[in-house]
Amino acid sequence: MEIICYLSNGYPTLEASYVIAKEYANAGCRIIEVDFPARNPYLESEYLANRMAEALKACDDYSEYMRSIIRLKKELTEVQLLVLVYEDTILEIGVEKFIDFCKQNQLADILLVGLKDNATKDKLMAEGLQVSCYVQFHLPEEEIALARKSNGFVYLQAKPYENQEVNSKYPTLKDGISYLRECGITRPIYCGVGIHTAEDVKMAKAAGADAVFVGSSILKLHEDIPAMKQKIKEFKAQC
Repeated sequence: MEIICYLSNGYPTLEASYVIAKEYANAGCRIIEVDFPARNPYLESEYLANRMAEALKACDDYSEYMRSIIRLKKELTEVQLLVLVYEDTILEIGVEKFIDFCKQNQLADILLVGLKDNATKDKLMAEGLQVSCYVQFHLPEEEIALARKSNGFVYLQAKPYENQEVNSKYPTLKDGISYLRECGITRPIYCGVGIHTAEDVKMAKAAGADAVFVGSSILKLHEDIPAMKQKIKEFKAQC
């Protein structure tokens, strides 16, 4: 199992985020989720939305973000990159240009969010890009159906929110992963939301996750690089 660290691309500057990505890799992170900061990141927490806004204040040219991701791809050869992007951002860049960018740089794994319909998603998948799908902890059947039709990894909610319903047939993360496998989903299952401690990482591994997202726990340590790297190593030790 691997941990996935989140990179706020361009925050506070493109160069600063590049340095953070190198520190992630040096600490042992082998999967990085890198974003295109969205102009309207309505699905993000206030914390991440503010980081995206600050990044765009520093640089609002998506061509520069594309170049920064190419740089990461070329220099961090041992790291797999997952690209988080809003549909509106792809439309601003141009769908064909975005597809060419991904294919030319072997960026196959896409977290596509903010969809108005399936048109953009279908175009990406038709070109061989692997589009992830999100499944909530209580395993709604409509989300499982979409996961079956997708071709990318499944992003499974690792822990329920307070007062969120729980599926009585599958009350634990392990139960949920087992059920997705029984449904015929053989692609990787990456778990996120609620993964904050080494014990959480250990739990996800025992449940059968292929990787875990450890976003805010690492992001909030960016001002203390030694502490950040130590935290990454603590998480990796549970993998």
